[in-house]
Amino acid sequence: MSGVEIIAEGLAFPEGPIAMPDGSVLVVEIAAGQITKIRPDGSKEVLAKPGGGPNGMAFGPDGALYICNNGGFEYHYRDGLCIPGGIAKDYSGGRIERLDLETGKLDVLYTECDGNPLNGPNDIVFDKHGGFWFTDLGKTRGRIKDVGALFYAKPDGSMIREAVFPIESPNGVGLSPDENIVYVADTVPGRLWAFDIVSPGVVAKSDGPLPGTFVGAPQGLNFFDSLAVDSEGNVCVATIFNGGITSFSPDGSKITHTAFDDFITTNICFGGEGLKTAYVTLSSTGRLAKVQWPVAGLPLNFHDK
Repeated sequence: MSGVEIIAEGLAFPEGPIAMPDGSVLVVEIAAGQITKIRPDGSKEVLAKPGGGPNGMAFGPDGALYICNNGGFEYHYRDGLCIPGGIAKDYSGGRIERLDLETGKLDVLYTECDGNPLNGPNDIVFDKHGGFWFTDLGKTRGRIKDVGALFYAKPDGSMIREAVFPIESPNGVGLSPDENIVYVADTVPGRLWAFDIVSPGVVAKSDGPLPGTFVGAPQGLNFFDSLAVDSEGNVCVATIFNGGITSFSPDGSKITHTAFDDFITTNICFGGEGLKTAYVTLSSTGRLAKVQWPVAGLPLNFHDK
C-alpha cells in the first residue's frame, strides 16, 4: 500500500496497538513481555513489564488498561524475522490483567472460568455497558492443542462467563457499530465468525453445527490475527502469510485485501484526526506502521478517558 510510514522499529513482536489522543501509540511487545509507548517522533518508553505474553489490550471505563496475557510463546528467529511457535518453556499461565497507568500497579483479574484455566487470552474489546469480550486462542503443547473460546467478563473481577465454546483458534474480537454482533477471527481456518448478542455477555445459541454465523474467508492461505471495525461496519482483519489487512463487509459479500510487507501482519487500530489513520503492527520484522485509511475507524468505548 502506498503512503505507508514506518514510525518505530526494533520492537519484539509488537501487537495490540492503541492510538492515543497525543499522537503516541501504545503497543505490547509480546516477545519481551512488556508494554511500550511509542511517541510521534518514534522514541519509546516501557510502561510495564507484566511478563508472560501480553497480547491484546483496551482501556476500561475506569481509565485503566486491561490486558490479555497469553502466558508466553517460544520464538524462532530466521533471516532476521521473529516467528512465534508453541508454548513457552517458562509459560506462566493465561490471564487477564489490569494496569493502572498512573501508578504502574498491575493486578491479575482472571486466570480461569468455571474451573477451566485460561490458556492463551489474545484480544479484547469493551462494550458500552462496561464489560469486555475477550478471546482465548488456547495453547499448543507438542501433539496436544487446546481448543479456544470466547469469554465475557466485568472489569472489577466479579464475573467471567464462557460465551462460546469451542472455537478452533479464536483471535481478533470486535463489535459491530450497534453492538448487536460480536465478531471473532478464527486463526488457523482463516474464517470470520459473527455472533448475535442477546444481552451483555450472552450470544444467541447456535441451532446448527457451526459456532455462529459464517461471515467469510478469502481464497488462498490466510491465517487470521487481530481485528478492528471501521465506521461503516467493515471488519478489518490482520492476515498472516498473505500479509496485510483483509476487510470484510458486514455480510461478507465484499472482501478486499490491503497488502503490507510483513507476512505476519497482526493488528490494526485507528487514530488521528477523524480516526482516518490506521496503525498496523508488522510483527515478524518488529515494526509499527501508519497509513491513511480510506474509511474512518469506529470509535472504541472508553478510549477517550
